[in-house]
Amino acid sequence: MIRVRFVERDGGVREVMAEAGDSLLRVAQLADQPLEGTCEGQMACSTCHVILASADFDAVPPASAVEEDMLDLASGATRTSRLACQIVLTAAMDRITVAIPPESRNMQRG
Repeated sequence: MIRVRFVERDGGVREVMAEAGDSLLRVAQLADQPLEGTCEGQMACSTCHVILASADFDAVPPASAVEEDMLDLASGATRTSRLACQIVLTAAMDRITVAIPPESRNMQRG
């Protein structure tokens, strides 16, 4: 099992358990985190934008060029921003800390 810590918009922290191979978006949605995932993991939106803790950023494989382009559209993107739909959890990511940005923007809705 992999522990995932979500830093919620109000500053609270919620730790949940996940399985290796789960996408971070799925885990977040099951944990009632406010990640829309409008495109259902197809990298056509940025509504699953999360901010990884600096210490955890290198444990995650690098973003693809397409993901980087989508992150350019994300509200409040930082150096450690990622799309949760593109992160597949592994044992090396145990205790990963993920912040939910203060807002999200679905560019497909105008």
